[in-house]
Amino acid sequence: MKKFINDPDNVVREALAGMAAAHPELRVDLDEQIIVRADAPRPGKVGIVSGGGSGHEPLHGGFVGPGMLDAACPGEIFTSPVPDQILAATRAVDGGAGVVHIVKNYTGDVMNFELAAEDAETEVESVLVDDDVAVDGSTWTAGRRGTGATLLVEKIAGALAEEGAPLAAVAAVARDVNARSASFAIALTAGTTPAAGKPGFDLPEDEIEVGVGIHGEPGRAREKLRPARELAARIVEPVLAAKPLEPGSEVIVLVNGLGGTPLLELYVMFDEISRLLAAAGVRIARSLVGNYVTSLDMAGMSLTVCRVDDELLRLWDAPVRTAGLRWGA
Repeated sequence: MKKFINDPDNVVREALAGMAAAHPELRVDLDEQIIVRADAPRPGKVGIVSGGGSGHEPLHGGFVGPGMLDAACPGEIFTSPVPDQILAATRAVDGGAGVVHIVKNYTGDVMNFELAAEDAETEVESVLVDDDVAVDGSTWTAGRRGTGATLLVEKIAGALAEEGAPLAAVAAVARDVNARSASFAIALTAGTTPAAGKPGFDLPEDEIEVGVGIHGEPGRAREKLRPARELAARIVEPVLAAKPLEPGSEVIVLVNGLGGTPLLELYVMFDEISRLLAAAGVRIARSLVGNYVTSLDMAGMSLTVCRVDDELLRLWDAPVRTAGLRWGA
């Protein structure tokens, strides 16, 4: 294993210290292990909190800031944040208008966010993200896993909260984005956790994991590696099957690297995917290509497609200023 680390047991805490040094506009509490936007809590604004295991950067800490999350709770690598962390983040962003918890559908995340919500002194709305259409259940989850659509949910709900919308409206738009989204991933290699020091699973040189999860969970099948155009079709088909789109539909498309895939290859995949969507009569209204919801150093990519309307596009286009996503004023 070759990694830029000191001690595997301290890598998350040291990464948070580095984030604090690189982004003084954020409040990074190393004791509570939370990341909070500098101006939180804002009176009258709905707070938005998300979190999960580390190793998926920039998700979630890289999405804290104006127009997106108010706080994030990074757990240890591939490990859910604990209830005390989540509660500390909730209290840190509570401006009196309630707090939305955005929770990926993994058993530990769901349970710990529920426990924190029970102890919160404010009204909490929990939104479950379960966009991964590769599997309907696994030993890691009850139902579909939460993956790439988490970014879209956080961005669009964050924009509405920034405008001063009430708690019910912010939670409703977050749930709507999740319901409109579908994701599917393929891995070329496994990721390596610092504590284990070796790849999370064995994958022969000429094989891929189809439908892989963001922690390296198995997907639908092991298949032979083949050209990008064939892999693009392998990804697009289950996404469109799970969330059928009428010709003329507009979508946001996220082609997301899993940590070890060059942008060169991600753009090759985007080109192939865009051709397939165009052939289906689907118009890409907005796109995002890069490493946003990763799995350490796993080579691979995921596709997320979200059907949108004018209001969702307006919220997507609204300004955002975070370490991992930034556009507008």
